[in-house]
Amino acid sequence: MHFKTGGCKICEDNCEAGAIDHSKTDETRQLKVGAIVLATGFDLFDSREIPRYGYGRLPNVISALEFERICHASGPTGGKVLTSAGQPPRSVAIVHCVGSRDKNHQEYCSRVCCMYSLKFAHLVKEKTGAEVTNFYIDMRSFGKGYEEFYRRLMSEEVNFVRGKVAEVTNVSRSPEEEGKLIVVCEDTLLGLVRRVPVELVILSAGLKPGADTEKLNQVFGICRSADGFFAEKHPKLAPVDTASDGIFLAGACQGPKDIPDSVAQGAAAAAGALSLIDKGSIVLEPIRARINADLCGGCQICVANCPYTAIEYNSEKGVSEIQEELCKGCGSCVAGCPSGAALQENFEDRQIVSEVEGVLS
Repeated sequence: MHFKTGGCKICEDNCEAGAIDHSKTDETRQLKVGAIVLATGFDLFDSREIPRYGYGRLPNVISALEFERICHASGPTGGKVLTSAGQPPRSVAIVHCVGSRDKNHQEYCSRVCCMYSLKFAHLVKEKTGAEVTNFYIDMRSFGKGYEEFYRRLMSEEVNFVRGKVAEVTNVSRSPEEEGKLIVVCEDTLLGLVRRVPVELVILSAGLKPGADTEKLNQVFGICRSADGFFAEKHPKLAPVDTASDGIFLAGACQGPKDIPDSVAQGAAAAAGALSLIDKGSIVLEPIRARINADLCGGCQICVANCPYTAIEYNSEKGVSEIQEELCKGCGSCVAGCPSGAALQENFEDRQIVSEVEGVLS
């Protein structure tokens, strides 16, 4: 990974594993492998896309990752929770579901936001003793021990307001709001609009597909779901497999998930890859495509139509060729071939006609 550093190279001297080498440069390698595990992760939703929350415009409105950095002992404040003025906040607002469960941005639930927001509330209470208010739509503490943690936060006198935040502003309407950030929210439990003045606002942004997901989709020929994440072969029977044999998914590239689920899926993907390699051979589909080179005109329509990237164009011969190991016999190339050169073995027109005639007789 690349980070901007001061060039002191202290990390290179202190790394016992010898894993750091500043003399290395970028290089491209070509490897022949028997299985691939995609674990490309996710991107955090950019809160600037919702300008009414004030991120990047109002001081003391920070993102979840920025708060994590502040809380870390090696962070800019040495692990202390401070405002931009360098003082511990006396009141903190944590806004859930920023960018998630929103028809204008991401309609799906990002799963991790509720729990890391509760963790933030606990850290703020522990480090500053400030009054903490969580603004949530629905509390989704689904994992093992998560509900107990939620109840623990309530016993720590953390405030919870059920309702989507409308805006974060610094325009005050009363003396107690002077010099503070005001979180405007509809409290759906009380049935009224509330204005909560705070000194620090943390935006709990959701997860979205990585920026390179579309490019990888084209390289590996993997389908994507409606939300943009990589699609698994079957949500229950094959949650780490893809439609392309030998390619497995692990982690948040397949969908939003927390650390325990990512670890479990990573282990499953590794086991799937090892089991495939251990077999030493694969079983091909009985129905698969075939190109009649005598009829092929080299239009390459089949190359574009194949969802499994199983067809390549041979420029020397001027015809398309099938990679049998990748072909699933879906028939996309057969349906789109204008010259009739693409056929499906064991599922040709004459065989289908015979089947129809047999049924009608």
